[in-house]
Amino acid sequence: MNTKHLTLFKSVLFVLLMVPFGLMVWDGFQQNLTADPIEELLHRTGIWTLRILILTLMMTPLKIIIGSTVFIRVRRMMGLFTFFYASLHMIIYVWLDLGLDWPHFIEDVIERPYITVGMLAWALMLPMAITSNRWMIRKLGKRWKMLHRSIYLVLVLGCLHFLWLVKSDLTEPLIYSGIGLTWLLFRVVHYYHGQRAQIQHPSQSRTP
Repeated sequence: MNTKHLTLFKSVLFVLLMVPFGLMVWDGFQQNLTADPIEELLHRTGIWTLRILILTLMMTPLKIIIGSTVFIRVRRMMGLFTFFYASLHMIIYVWLDLGLDWPHFIEDVIERPYITVGMLAWALMLPMAITSNRWMIRKLGKRWKMLHRSIYLVLVLGCLHFLWLVKSDLTEPLIYSGIGLTWLLFRVVHYYHGQRAQIQHPSQSRTP
């Protein structure tokens, strides 16, 4: 894919990833956010955080399966959108739901496990979002990859957050968890095979 087509692809993807936010704003102005608008906004931002996170983690497997680097070249933007929706989710909870009641917030984080893992997931995403630029990639070197591998832990925490939040029908969180963990397993298996190939054929692994 040449530069012109890549730019067009990124632009279309950017617009698509902004659509859920635009629909939330539109429904807010139209007073179409159900009888409990805060709960509706929390659900929408949370579910889109998990969806985009899973899509982001699909980029490397798709590159491996299909052999196109275009998936890797949009991965950073998708990761930043994941953080964007996660941050909206947190802001709505702390500001609109709790009214910036910080003692109540701290109590929730300590006493409610689903909030504990949710906040931990956001805290892990924060340094990844801050370092998602070329200058930080060059500055951190190998440490950058180590830092950004915590995205897999974010996935596990995000799935736990959804599972523990839902009190009755677990179908939806189990579906998302299954999809996300399938891609995670794919990465683990691919990494394992890569390590074995490196041990068995060290001269080939050093070939540029």
